[in-house]
Amino acid sequence: MTDTDKLKEIIEHSKRIVFFGGAGVSTESGIPDFRSADGLYHQKYDYPPEEILSHTFFMRKPEEFYRFYRDKMLCLTAKPNKAHLKLAAWEREGKLRSVVTQNIDGLHQAAGSRRVHELHGSVLRNHCMQCGKFYGVERIAESEGVPTCDCGGIIKPDVVLYEEPLPEETVMQALDDIRGADTLIVAGTSLTVYPAASYVRYFGGDHMILINRDATPYDHLADLVIHDKVGEVLSRL
Repeated sequence: MTDTDKLKEIIEHSKRIVFFGGAGVSTESGIPDFRSADGLYHQKYDYPPEEILSHTFFMRKPEEFYRFYRDKMLCLTAKPNKAHLKLAAWEREGKLRSVVTQNIDGLHQAAGSRRVHELHGSVLRNHCMQCGKFYGVERIAESEGVPTCDCGGIIKPDVVLYEEPLPEETVMQALDDIRGADTLIVAGTSLTVYPAASYVRYFGGDHMILINRDATPYDHLADLVIHDKVGEVLSRL
């Protein structure tokens, strides 16, 4: 029996699937990841990306932050790929309970998924730090320098920066779904970014499936490990 056959059999008998995904889910849509050989962390800037994407840097050098952010974090022409579309179809069929994602691109919702826990926020949501007014991503993309609100306050993306906590309510909902899942599919993530990577340990259901291009520290815990692109694997089902 091939890995695809094994995966098909598990999916067919699953009723409460939770999908936990990382950057590798969106790379097939043309969005670069952070930690691969050609990812953002291996490119050269005046400051390391880890520093630019920190709360301290945002507060101290917002104009420099936004120069990098518009250039590298906003991929507004990206479209959902085979993985996003398959997950949305499973949700419509009643097989998929939810998507837990580390991505900030909104592609799961664009594909039609409705229950999506965004652990690291979304580039599509932005708020004034002074009055709280909401702004869509267009306000950020079309502005120059530091985008400001009508009240004069700085607009900040609803993206979790380094040094900032993950959204507590989102985390609690994600963990509840992971605990209640009969099958957990972990895909497109190196499982090296904490605390999010540790969330897979809350799973106590029947089958844990790991789909990732490279090996992860959690491969030994999975019932099925497939080293391949996420969209390619899911499109075969």
